Amino acid sequence: MPLLETIDLFHTLNEQDILKNINLRIDKGEVLAIIGPTGAGKTTLLRLLNTLELPSSGRVIIDGKDTAESPIVRLELRRKMAFVLQKPVVFNMSVFDNIAIGLKWRGNNKTEITEKTSNILELIGLADYGNRNARTLSGGETQRVAIARAVISEPEILLLDEPGANLDPVSSARTEELLLDIINRYKTTTVMATHDMSQGQRMADRVAVMLNGEILQTGDWHQVFNTPGSKDIAYFVGVENIIDGEIVSAQDELVTIKVDGSVIEAVTNYPVGDKISVCIRPEDITVSTTRTSTSARNSFAGKIKNTVSFGALTRVTIDCGFTLVVLVTTRSASELNLVKDKEVFASFKATAIHVIKR
Repeated sequence: MPLLETIDLFHTLNEQDILKNINLRIDKGEVLAIIGPTGAGKTTLLRLLNTLELPSSGRVIIDGKDTAESPIVRLELRRKMAFVLQKPVVFNMSVFDNIAIGLKWRGNNKTEITEKTSNILELIGLADYGNRNARTLSGGETQRVAIARAVISEPEILLLDEPGANLDPVSSARTEELLLDIINRYKTTTVMATHDMSQGQRMADRVAVMLNGEILQTGDWHQVFNTPGSKDIAYFVGVENIIDGEIVSAQDELVTIKVDGSVIEAVTNYPVGDKISVCIRPEDITVSTTRTSTSARNSFAGKIKNTVSFGALTRVTIDCGFTLVVLVTTRSASELNLVKDKEVFASFKATAIHVIKR
């Protein structure tokens, strides 16, 4: 039995559907990342899981109990959970007291409160900040205090809403490291909402893609990133090359696809005549300045339209009669002198292509 489950969950606000037919099963100890753009409904779903709101219809089952059963049941279930908000609030008191407040509300004795709070201050790297007013902390420090306050009571379920959204890269990395340490240490079942796919990929066992209030696909990261179930999902997870075409021939599962006057070979079981979309991740395409012998079945001559460098990677856009976006290392871009209007060859394997029916 899953620790947390939603069944046919719908939620409406001001006659607008915020969540539609959400069905999730989350096992004990699992870390699930709900990824989606701003406004997709991720925070609303977390609020329903935390029993802060009741769904318009459908059920939320936690540890075998329906959250709609009674206020007493909801209070009992909420005590098993902790929720770290996107913009955490700290009380106008010391860092120590902010973290310890949940233990005080639960009636823990003073010795236990002091020991647990001191230990977790050490864990989050704020051992020397205990007497400092929490409202004088930086954003990253405030986030760490909020996390410590949430986990000090060792909840069975931890809910995280965009844990790195309002932090600088260094603070976000530290927060992520802290969360991973805590989740692994306490084996905490965790549901995190994020639009930062790289963070979710590093932290989660499984991912659910939410767009316009619906969970459109769930699976491990490899499944979602490499075999998206629709064009909308493909766009969101960074498949920048999505090219419409039609299958014109097939031999076993190797098909030929007509695309803007060219043909692409791919592996799929869709039949001849199907109108499809070809999905190719930018990192699965190689660029060369001469046509070379390669095992890749697809190789196209083209001209570079533009290049954009960001750190160790460079994004190269190539006109091959259709547009291809390629990611190469910045070092390779420099060595190959990949500049605007340079003629190059773009190659990719048939097995690197994911085909979606239109």
